[in-house]
Amino acid sequence: MRTAPTILHLDMDAFFASVEQASKPSLRGKAVVVGGLGPRGVVATCSYEARVFGVHSAMPMGQARRLAPHAAYLVPRFELYRSISEQVMRLLRGLSPLVEPLSLDEAFVDLEAGGAAWDADSARLAGTKLRTDIRAVTGITGSVGLAASKMLAKIASEEAKPDGLVLIPPGTERAMLEPMTVRTLPGVGPTTGDHLRRAGITTVGDIAEAGEDELVRLLGKAHGHALYAMALARDERPVVAERETKSVSVEDTYDVDIHDRVRVGVEVGRLADRCVRRLRGSGLSGRTIVLKVRRYDFSTLTRSETLRGPTDDPAVVREAAARLLDSVDTTGGVRLLGVGVSGLADYTQEDLFAQAAGERVDEVAEEPDAAPVQEDRPALAPERRWPSGHDVRHAEYGHGWVQGSGLGRVTVRFETPYSETGRVRTFPVDDPDLTPAEPLPLVPTEPRRPGEGGPATTEAGPGLGGGTDAETGPAGPAHLAPG
Repeated sequence: MRTAPTILHLDMDAFFASVEQASKPSLRGKAVVVGGLGPRGVVATCSYEARVFGVHSAMPMGQARRLAPHAAYLVPRFELYRSISEQVMRLLRGLSPLVEPLSLDEAFVDLEAGGAAWDADSARLAGTKLRTDIRAVTGITGSVGLAASKMLAKIASEEAKPDGLVLIPPGTERAMLEPMTVRTLPGVGPTTGDHLRRAGITTVGDIAEAGEDELVRLLGKAHGHALYAMALARDERPVVAERETKSVSVEDTYDVDIHDRVRVGVEVGRLADRCVRRLRGSGLSGRTIVLKVRRYDFSTLTRSETLRGPTDDPAVVREAAARLLDSVDTTGGVRLLGVGVSGLADYTQEDLFAQAAGERVDEVAEEPDAAPVQEDRPALAPERRWPSGHDVRHAEYGHGWVQGSGLGRVTVRFETPYSETGRVRTFPVDDPDLTPAEPLPLVPTEPRRPGEGGPATTEAGPGLGGGTDAETGPAGPAHLAPG
């Protein structure tokens, strides 16, 4: 382990919720929950104001609504989050060539490898400047941990939340870790934590005192050795610039169980297409197709098939997923479906369609009967969907965001990241003057058009991409946020 705290861990503060608050002046300082809004949706991220009520990530959305009924509940805008993450990652790569992203909002940086820091003072200066630059470029905040190892840097960033910086001086690691709960250490989840607690081990100091042999007896050889080393603050893992992607997958949870076998097949095909889009977007292909089915009774089945070579052909993936579905009984209903591709490569093997069709040419699924055509009744246009929190533009009122929709109406708050709190207006869902819009930059990059609010600026900075076509799965009933 190195002798200077030159490994930095950045963790953006309540990332999705912070982006939403920065883009919506009326939500700043308010409880905000981002996630799937259906009855079976889960919380992706919530603001610190929502956490006061006990809401946390991965909580069922229904439980979150009971705990914080007055919070704003929003559908994620993943393309916007990715674009802001790219801005942050560019700042990190300006510090060092060794940047190890863990997710959109979290990464390790080896400051020493980039010459950005060599001792505690220079590391603190680099971390302080990074936090300032992130706020200036993105308008949101991140917490920074600095230490001599990855494990300790991550613990330090947790201690720094929200919007802070914690540096662990080399030589003080053991003393700092000893009183902390065992759940502080990576790899200690609820099950391992309970197992240790029953053995009288509740703190990191207790782990060190128990000894390596006792931990191996309790947890097994690999986990016992690793946990004992972490309790002694030993962590030699390097910051790795390129983390190998092991799989690409998508899944949807449905508000109501699907019983119709034809509908299940259609959903699997749709998921396969989405999975291939992500696969191609990453410049990858894969050999193993994986189907995940969670049934009405919460039992989860996984089926996989390995092809002769890697592919990114949607027809191949659809056919393989359909064959896997044939082996799963969905009679009682399906609450979740997922399709994934693993065994990844950065090349494809052509001419795999015959392989996808396999030897089962005699098993052709019947096409569902076509619905009778009502010639005396005009076809109805599908109702336009307005996901809560997504951006819109009105021909008269300008830029705003969807506060809620239902019963044929959509409520919009007209404000921008640079304006004061905006006014709320309600329109029919098919109002021709109302259209989806791309998100505005959280920090202005050029003079704004009249009516967008706030003082104009010509300060240069990275622009934001992103759109409103985020893949969020089936949406549940919209939440009408309080005005």
